[in-house]
Amino acid sequence: MEIPPEALAQLKIFITLCKQNPQILYSPQLAFFKEFVESLGGKIPSSPKTSHASAKPAADGESLKNESSKPTGEPEIDSEESDVELDTTGVIEPDTPEPLKEYEPTAEVTEENMDKSNEKKIAAIGAYQEGDLEKAFQLFSDAIELNPNSALLYAKRGQCSLKRNKPNACIQDCSRALAINPDSAPAYKYRGRGHRLLGHWEEAAKDLRNACKIDFDEEADEWLREVTPNARKLEEHRRKYERKNAEKELRERSERLRRAREEHAKAAKEAAEHQQQKTAEESATADDVFGLINDPELRSAFMDPEVVTAFEDISMNPSNILKYQDNPKIIAIMEKVKTKYGKMAGQMGLGGFNPFSSPPPPPPSSGNNTCDDVGLD
Repeated sequence: MEIPPEALAQLKIFITLCKQNPQILYSPQLAFFKEFVESLGGKIPSSPKTSHASAKPAADGESLKNESSKPTGEPEIDSEESDVELDTTGVIEPDTPEPLKEYEPTAEVTEENMDKSNEKKIAAIGAYQEGDLEKAFQLFSDAIELNPNSALLYAKRGQCSLKRNKPNACIQDCSRALAINPDSAPAYKYRGRGHRLLGHWEEAAKDLRNACKIDFDEEADEWLREVTPNARKLEEHRRKYERKNAEKELRERSERLRRAREEHAKAAKEAAEHQQQKTAEESATADDVFGLINDPELRSAFMDPEVVTAFEDISMNPSNILKYQDNPKIIAIMEKVKTKYGKMAGQMGLGGFNPFSSPPPPPPSSGNNTCDDVGLD
């Protein structure tokens, strides 16, 4: 099913409004949409009665606590620190404005339409001054239709919406005005007032500051002084969040560095111990080699060609020691080497074998005790 482009444009604008101010979903007119969102598993933000952005003023004029939920991703802090005392006197229920009509951004305005638009604007200002707000709003709309490139017309219609207690409609028109002319002081002024009526204190302060900076206006300055206390409380509250978050990140970073240093020190210590052990083993091996070479009995024995040949034979294959099990001279020499210098010999490997380990048992006898059974020549 194809959806008309106008309907899609209106839907996009409506969704944008919902993102900017989710509290409009508590309007009785939108109860069906709220139920639809919740039926899909969606979660609507806290009730307007508990949110400073759209809370009703207290009946006795006392301040209300800001109980709106903290945005996802902000660090958890104690509940007594998460409440901000705000004066919400004058905050009103949000309105649901009609979607703005889209115009071609490059559309040229003829001189005739420009003149007609000015006539409508003058008539609209007259109706506004007379208190006929509905007529003024319609005349401003007619003027915009003739000249959609005028930021001032959108700002003036936004001003008219303020008088009609429709702050969201005002914000929508003034945002369009600022898209056309980013330096429109009236657009900042009236949009700031619209945010104030909705309880958007920081946004209101920001817009009103910009309005006074571009073109100082006593009314804008008065509105700015009105919203500044709440805005400063929220700004300080945000700085508290940021400070706590920064402190938390610093602690976590310090902890990571501490663990890294400990792991590095542990690895260095293990490496030093390993090197020390290796050096000790090499030193012990060197001592064994030196002892082997300087042992008078072994040195004399290795002058015997028979002993040298047997030593080489056993070094090539330790099982060959079986060949010499009946040769007391060879067995005695090998036992002495194994007993006194076995560790050194094992570390040397002698071709991948340790000829100094105990000789394996002879193979099972087949009943014929021939020389082949024991591997002797």
